[in-house]
Amino acid sequence: MTTYLVTLPGTLLGKLDTAAHAELLRELSPADPRHTALGAAEDLNRLTLDDENSTFVIRLEVQAATIKEAETEARRIATAALRSAGLSEDDAPIGPAAISGIDTE
Repeated sequence: MTTYLVTLPGTLLGKLDTAAHAELLRELSPADPRHTALGAAEDLNRLTLDDENSTFVIRLEVQAATIKEAETEARRIATAALRSAGLSEDDAPIGPAAISGIDTE
């Protein structure tokens, strides 16, 4: 398996209050890129919010055999975390995934 660092941009159309923000961070914690050599070197946050433009970026570390599988797994994790925070896919649509790093130990 290969470790991929996947970046998912999105638009925040719903409300993300303090409790929902904390829940979202908690749900994303297992795939936090800061726990990997890739993410630690870059000091990457798992969630970046731009309140002024109502956008967000989620960065996740996932294990997968292929880039396509990594993108699919990252999207699954992000969608589930957003849903757990009370945001539907309509409230927080996610854009195309980008692979930000690959570690093939």
